[in-house]
Amino acid sequence: MEPPLMDPPLVLASASPRRAALLAQLGLSFEVLRTDVDEDGVGRGLKPRALAAARAVAKAEAGLALRPAALVLGADTLVVAGRRILGKPRDEAEALEMLGMLSGRSHTVWTAVALLRRGDRAVAVEYARVMFRPLDAEEMRGYASLPEARDKAGAYAIQGRAAGFVRRIEGEYTTIVGLPLGRLSVMLRRLTAGREG
Repeated sequence: MEPPLMDPPLVLASASPRRAALLAQLGLSFEVLRTDVDEDGVGRGLKPRALAAARAVAKAEAGLALRPAALVLGADTLVVAGRRILGKPRDEAEALEMLGMLSGRSHTVWTAVALLRRGDRAVAVEYARVMFRPLDAEEMRGYASLPEARDKAGAYAIQGRAAGFVRRIEGEYTTIVGLPLGRLSVMLRRLTAGREG
């Protein structure tokens, strides 16, 4: 059975295959649209919660500019260890440094979602706590060399091999992957019903 068409049509303003896979779990029809947003130029100086929200909105706004008749979804995920925001590592050495910061400690993952359409918007931010077991130098080096370590905030993919690093999670798993489906489902219902979210 084909997923139901939404009115207005739903657009995911993200090239992330993880977000597309999560959104597909809701059984919705949607278009994937890559937007070129300079994340580093958005929300400088903001705290993690506000920064994630600002970036999600910027992505959704970029998508809405390209698809003005659509309902556009933007999202952003940040990993925070102590007071440091960990983005995507530039190289294997930085990935290794980040894994060292996460080893044996807990960190916070913030994911913001922004749903925009003409004259209407809904923005929400969810967070989860992740506790890593202590990692030895060999396994950190091995993981840092993998492609999955280098295109993820915090240098790890919880849905990949890094699942073996996790000792405990507090919060919604899909928040950590990059799209909090529980919150998103409520937002979609509100906006498609014509109510402000």
